[in-house]
Amino acid sequence: MIMARTNADCGAWVADRLEVGPDDSVLEIGFGPGAVIHRLSILVPAGRIAGIDPSQEMVGQARARNVAAIEDGRVELRLGSVERMPFDADSFDKVLAINSMQVWPDAVAGLREVRRVMKPSGRIALGFTRYSGQPKEGVAEKLAAAGFSQARLVETDEWFCALATKPDAG
Repeated sequence: MIMARTNADCGAWVADRLEVGPDDSVLEIGFGPGAVIHRLSILVPAGRIAGIDPSQEMVGQARARNVAAIEDGRVELRLGSVERMPFDADSFDKVLAINSMQVWPDAVAGLREVRRVMKPSGRIALGFTRYSGQPKEGVAEKLAAAGFSQARLVETDEWFCALATKPDAG
């Protein structure tokens, strides 16, 4: 419960950095129990929220937490991994992941797949709590290696976030 709350608080902070708008199409990678998905469904009343998580248990918990938004057709949660996402290219305006990238088998390959599903000029935010085990060093470089531009870090005493943009040319 403490970890879920900490991740939710970090997720709220990251969503603010991402400047999520009311009609955006937003993807969360590794949504866990779905607390950030729930917040996004409030921030994005006229858009689309999707999520992918490799844990069947987390998909179940997140679906239970977000049942109304799922029934309304505003939220779609899928079982799967960042390496091969079941979404079309150029689908999302914004993408976020909270305490997730550090457990991906290949972070740069995962980020390339994220870039594929993002719309040109789309924005990504990778958020981490201080207990995530993810060092700040190298995150912006991984985003650049995956083809993102304008990669930068933003941090507080509790967490940090790497932000970047998908270039218009792909």
